[in-house]
Amino acid sequence: MVNLATAESTEDSSRTRFFKRYENDRDEYGFNPASYAGVETFVRFLYKNWFGVQIAGLGNIPAKGSAILFGNHSGGLPLDGYLLYDGIINYHPSPRRIRFLATKFLLKTPLVGESLRGFGCIPPDCETAKKLLLKQELVLFYPEAEKGTGKLFKKRYRLVHFHAGFVRAAIATGSPLIPIVTIGGDEIYPILANIKPIAKLLKWPYFPITPFFPWLPFPFYAIPLPIQIMICVWRPFKLRYPPEAADDANLVAEIANDIQNDIQAKVNDLLAIRTSPFERWNMAKVNAYLENTNSYSSHMEKHRG
Repeated sequence: MVNLATAESTEDSSRTRFFKRYENDRDEYGFNPASYAGVETFVRFLYKNWFGVQIAGLGNIPAKGSAILFGNHSGGLPLDGYLLYDGIINYHPSPRRIRFLATKFLLKTPLVGESLRGFGCIPPDCETAKKLLLKQELVLFYPEAEKGTGKLFKKRYRLVHFHAGFVRAAIATGSPLIPIVTIGGDEIYPILANIKPIAKLLKWPYFPITPFFPWLPFPFYAIPLPIQIMICVWRPFKLRYPPEAADDANLVAEIANDIQNDIQAKVNDLLAIRTSPFERWNMAKVNAYLENTNSYSSHMEKHRG
């Protein structure tokens, strides 16, 4: 059997530490480091060569303890989560697995579902998320869900309604929230239209029409545009409410709406920094912006612990 921790290198790299950390792990949800190893070459190519991913604030993800990561979601296919995970595995000083909440549609898709579960994905169930947070795990919510990945190109970078489950889980478990903003994903698969009758027939969340799909044969229709992707990770912050407040639907909805507005403002600010979708980001400007902006906006102050 191949030793996954040393398949590429024997040096004490982040990747090596990640595989060693979980080499004897037995997980009830199907997490298996070999799932990453099986697609690593492809994901690394996308990360380094195709999208030229740059991450600011990666160290804001804690080395231990529970935390809820959340942010905007886009791209037609959910590549943003894969790219974030690849960055953590290869560049974080203490890389940890992330529990993504994945849609039932993806988890039931042949081959894809098995791969996602191997990466650490879990069903979109708040109780499961809370259980893992109480075990001191990292859980990633994309509150826009399929409506985020399926948004039309003309509505790119305009956030849709945030489901409030991530706020409920944060309050119920006392876990800190970590905002993450991804720029570039909205443009890798420009969705020009969504043919809802076909989506309903196929039981897909949407049936996208892009410049390449469904016109070209596989794999050509699945080739994304080489947009330069930026991922920004802010410092953790906590909400000030006791666990029982998680049952207050109005409060939870208010906080989720405030956070959505804050993430939208961050998206807008980063777009103003970007010079071109196809050019490398100026990391000095991005890091300065990250350093000088709070994880939360002023109207969130009343909710902070």
